[in-house]
Amino acid sequence: MHSRFNPYKDKVYTIIGAAMRVHSALNWGLLEAVYSESLSLELTDQGVANETEKPIPCYYKHHQLKKQYKVDLVVDNIIVEMKSVSEIIPAHRAQLFNYLRLTKKPIGLLINFGASKLQGERYGYIPETNECFLLDRDMNIVPHEVDWQTDE
Repeated sequence: MHSRFNPYKDKVYTIIGAAMRVHSALNWGLLEAVYSESLSLELTDQGVANETEKPIPCYYKHHQLKKQYKVDLVVDNIIVEMKSVSEIIPAHRAQLFNYLRLTKKPIGLLINFGASKLQGERYGYIPETNECFLLDRDMNIVPHEVDWQTDE
């Protein structure tokens, strides 16, 4: 159990609640950009400061590259990666994990507006080990045992 993620619990609930309101109002099947702008507006209406399309600098051997990634949404120390797809796949998680590692932000949310029911996953990043972990609703690390036969 890592209490290091507990301080973010209320803010995560606020973001997820806002995403639920957006999904309720717009339903599913629209472009990701529509949901992204709508979620930003919903959070702003609630008095929650946020930044959309925030650039993340990239480095190679201590040289800053011209190429930058853009994070969908940032709320304080929380990265929100949005999708509008039929289901979340490992590549979507890897994208969020890369953003967490590049920014050293402790919390990442992966939210999918593309299914009939809103889908979301919470992740915590521990910089000391450079690892990302699935978090439960209480912001505790979810134990995951690997089945070496199926690699799951």
